[in-house]
Amino acid sequence: MPVGLEAWFTQIPPVTRTWLALSVLTSVAVVIRLHTVPSSYLWSLILLQPWRVFTTFFYFGTISLDFVFHLFFFMRYSRMLEESSFANRKADYFWLLFLSSLMLLGLSPLFNLPFLSSPLAYVPIYFWSRRHPSTPISLFGLLTITAPYLPFALVAFSWVLSGTWRAAASDLIGCAVGHVGWFIRDVWTREMIGGPTIFSEAPEPLKRLFGDL
Repeated sequence: MPVGLEAWFTQIPPVTRTWLALSVLTSVAVVIRLHTVPSSYLWSLILLQPWRVFTTFFYFGTISLDFVFHLFFFMRYSRMLEESSFANRKADYFWLLFLSSLMLLGLSPLFNLPFLSSPLAYVPIYFWSRRHPSTPISLFGLLTITAPYLPFALVAFSWVLSGTWRAAASDLIGCAVGHVGWFIRDVWTREMIGGPTIFSEAPEPLKRLFGDL
């Protein structure tokens, strides 16, 4: 790995860095035929091939413009979120993504989603946008919007890239899961409960594992 690229990679926070590396490696594995792309219903495959419960969250498709689009924006906003709202709280950020992954697995039978990487990528994008509601965002230098509109603008662009509404629908499901995660942490626990719960903060064993305690 070139020195410049290696320095850039090591500067990415650990959870985002691991997610990025696994996503790239999964797509490369498909290209060189070490891993196959599922052609049928996700849960039926998981029963026969249990590892797909993990790889479904890391496969963004074959290396293409849509692959680069999703990878760039998830990495950008996941990194920003991990460096700001979850600074020095690796376990809590992992816990947010883990619970979101469980929700997406539960929703996948209802919407027949074979891949859950793209919906999961929208969780940190949506979460960041709600944590920074007044931040202006320039979209490709053509349009300036405020952060809360960012996820939906990206969904619309993804629709244009993929040419099918199903891709946009899966991304919208990711936004919905991101909204649940944001609501639990910023509304429910603060305004209704008045303190953290198991749904908003990682359990202590996980914090010890990540070195947060």
